[in-house]
Amino acid sequence: MLVSAKEMLEKAKAGHYAVGQFNINNLEWTKAILSVAEEMKSPVILGVSEGAGKYMTGYKTVVGMVNGMMEEMKITVPVALHLDHGSYEGCLKCIEAGFSSVMFDGSHYPIADNIAKTKELVALCAEKGLSLEAEVGSIGGEEDGVVGMGECADPDECKAIADLGVTMLAAGIGNIHGKYPENWKGLSFETLDAVQQKTGVMPLVLHGGTGIPEDMIKKAISLGVAKINVNTECQLSFAAATRKYIEEGKDLQGKGFDPRKLLAPGAEAIKETVREKITLFGSANRA
Repeated sequence: MLVSAKEMLEKAKAGHYAVGQFNINNLEWTKAILSVAEEMKSPVILGVSEGAGKYMTGYKTVVGMVNGMMEEMKITVPVALHLDHGSYEGCLKCIEAGFSSVMFDGSHYPIADNIAKTKELVALCAEKGLSLEAEVGSIGGEEDGVVGMGECADPDECKAIADLGVTMLAAGIGNIHGKYPENWKGLSFETLDAVQQKTGVMPLVLHGGTGIPEDMIKKAISLGVAKINVNTECQLSFAAATRKYIEEGKDLQGKGFDPRKLLAPGAEAIKETVREKITLFGSANRA
């Protein structure tokens, strides 16, 4: 049974640990993440980007797969199914399809429009018992070959959005999606501290968790980050393990080409990455 992320994140913030959002792309991803969360007794958030939702043929397919899998695998830990960087329309579709949490990324709108659209979604999510994530200050990353450095959010704008009644807030603090460039300046803890002071008990979200040094992650958690998003790192470990299997010619031995065998090392690599992150974030045995 999917749950909203509200309770797990409020507990995480109060307990000074963070819950990982691991993005899913297919059955292998979902199965690997759920099995590790259950094994480590950790709450978990399954993130779905609009692109991944489309790839998996639509949000209803994703909801059906996750619900079915949780039942068949006898998952007992809290699991939230969350739309990542959703458009306004995407949020509406996911709410209808049965997601338990959505993120409205209104960071590219003027702040007045971001506030107006967020308000509507706050009312809708409250009515249905879903958690809602909002974003202020864009998260950098590579788009069309241009690497944008992450912008830092304005703490007053963060407060304006937080006060609308969202569940959690993603504030840009110099973090970016994907691999970090050599000249990355690191996270702005000053911004994070200022945002936390203005938003109080609200759980804060750190996007672009791949490649941020462990000491920075721990410091961010100590300053109120209760949700950390991981995507690229699982993709890289999956690709490396799959490459190794094929380069060693294992797909040519016996029935090594069977997709269940071909994808197994990659799935194990995802599990290993998720284990490392759950340990780092401190969410093991918190379910």
